[in-house]
Amino acid sequence: MKLNLLVILFCSMIAITGKAQDRSLFLKKEFIYKEDTMPYRILLPLNYNSSKNYPLILFLHGSGERGNDNEKQLVHGSNLFLRDSIRQNYTAFVVFPQCSEFGYWSNVFRVENETGRKRFTYRADGEPTPDMALLQELLKSILKTYPIDKKQVYVGGLSMGGMGTFEIVRRNPKIFAAAFPICGGAEPSTASAMKKVHWWIFHGGKDDVVIPAFSEEIVEALKKKKADVKFTLYPEANHNSWDNAFAEPGLLPWLFSQHKK
Repeated sequence: MKLNLLVILFCSMIAITGKAQDRSLFLKKEFIYKEDTMPYRILLPLNYNSSKNYPLILFLHGSGERGNDNEKQLVHGSNLFLRDSIRQNYTAFVVFPQCSEFGYWSNVFRVENETGRKRFTYRADGEPTPDMALLQELLKSILKTYPIDKKQVYVGGLSMGGMGTFEIVRRNPKIFAAAFPICGGAEPSTASAMKKVHWWIFHGGKDDVVIPAFSEEIVEALKKKKADVKFTLYPEANHNSWDNAFAEPGLLPWLFSQHKK
């Protein structure tokens, strides 16, 4: 009897977990522009009604999820948007594009030392990387194809995607209402181009991959430009501070309360 009960409970847990993490709900798509292709996944709003306009969340993955399998970009963050309570209370389009295997979202200059650790130098200008250029075209296409509330377009990302979050906002400041970069960074002199967007920036205090100073510097630069910016530093977190950020109960309420003026 006890064994049967344990089996039933175990099977129930698997069923619940599978439902909560059913990534197939993110539809597989490919965006083709000229001769380039960018895989992406899109989650439609719960009880989608094409006659209604919905917010859009664009999420940019880190360097470890690059490729063309149209799968890996969902490793971090996708489960947050698949929770039943989240889908019911925050109906939105959620898009996870995938950066090419050797590409990069932002045009940051990266140098490895003898131990393989990278040093980052952020740029204030220059042309977008091929992946950023294609991403911007994908964003334009989504805004035209789907019924998006243009006052509620949001972007976030982690690590390389955190850097990409700053850059896509800098290049398209009139599109986004709010942004939430995690363990990223940007050139402080670019803050003036991003000051009208609402920010919640996250970083781990012990991050030894992308040091927290990168977020601290852009936060201070944004504050000097009178931007609306929140900064959360997790003192004991290393590079995977996205786990802490995704667990923030106030993240989505804050995000969806932001509207483009």
